[in-house]
Amino acid sequence: MAWQTITDWERWPFAVFYFPLSFVWLWHILRARAFWFFSPSNPTLTFGGFEGEGKKEMYEQLPPDSFPITLFIQPGEDFEGILEKIKEKGLKWPFIVKPDIGMKSLFFRKIDTPEQLLEYHRHCPVEYLAQDLIPYPMEVGVFYVRHPKEKKGRVTGMVQKDPPKVTGNGASTLRELIAEHPRARFRFEEMCRKHAHALDHIIPDGEEYYLSYAGSRNRGAQIVNLSHLIDNRLSEVFDRFSHHNGQFFYGRYDVKCTHVDDLREGRNFSIIEFNGCGSGVTHIFHNGWHVFRAYAEIIRHWKHLSEISLYNNKVHKVPYWSFWRGLQHLRQSGRHFKWLEQHDY
Repeated sequence: MAWQTITDWERWPFAVFYFPLSFVWLWHILRARAFWFFSPSNPTLTFGGFEGEGKKEMYEQLPPDSFPITLFIQPGEDFEGILEKIKEKGLKWPFIVKPDIGMKSLFFRKIDTPEQLLEYHRHCPVEYLAQDLIPYPMEVGVFYVRHPKEKKGRVTGMVQKDPPKVTGNGASTLRELIAEHPRARFRFEEMCRKHAHALDHIIPDGEEYYLSYAGSRNRGAQIVNLSHLIDNRLSEVFDRFSHHNGQFFYGRYDVKCTHVDDLREGRNFSIIEFNGCGSGVTHIFHNGWHVFRAYAEIIRHWKHLSEISLYNNKVHKVPYWSFWRGLQHLRQSGRHFKWLEQHDY
């Protein structure tokens, strides 16, 4: 596994992978004469959606019928009151819970029973949301870019995200299946901790056991490039979302749908969330690209980000965040995410 990590650029640590691109990032800083040159990119998202924005502020900017039924819950809130709100909101069991401000699918859980929700509520001391478990079989990440002076934007990349799962053979335990999984084995200790109750169970032949319901690459999801399916009709669908509040120009939508054809028609889909200028260009992964082609794709997107931010600053007078304001925000976000990582059970 160590040799695979060295030779496979997709497994390089974040700092190692992005170091050669740091000079490009510096150029955009100098060009804008602002350290946080990206902060005006999406004016209605905190820090342009680079880091630390909440899902609540995301959903407030989407058409009401475009995302799942969602209930926001405060830590320490009376549990009986929570159960009553769930009933009033129309949430059906099972459902998904996750922090309002989160990353890497930390504290992401599928909740089947009130007992599981009570345990989660006791463990999670930050605001979190309970959200309908969307039954659509396909999850896609759609990267979208629109220059503020243009009415039409374009989808620049699309991937399918398949949550990690193992298939039983009637002989191996869950622990053994995790150890043999091509991606989950790299997170063996984490997977064993989260599935401790079932590690010694033998999974029946042909039965699928989900290791996570989150379509996150950081949690072992398989990424399949679907960029060959991008067309004008797909871009028009996401133009409508971008124009709903008129202030979203750069980022990635995570969407559950029945099929890409239905998504093109604007039916049978639900937006799980969207992320702003801090969104990763995920369509560079798992498609056999050389690292230099991946770098070229990132540079192309950073150019879009820089041009959008410059225009919003100069024409729409969206201010750049000051150095100290941005630094304080990142430090606060860093402490928040570190706590989530340390206490995720």
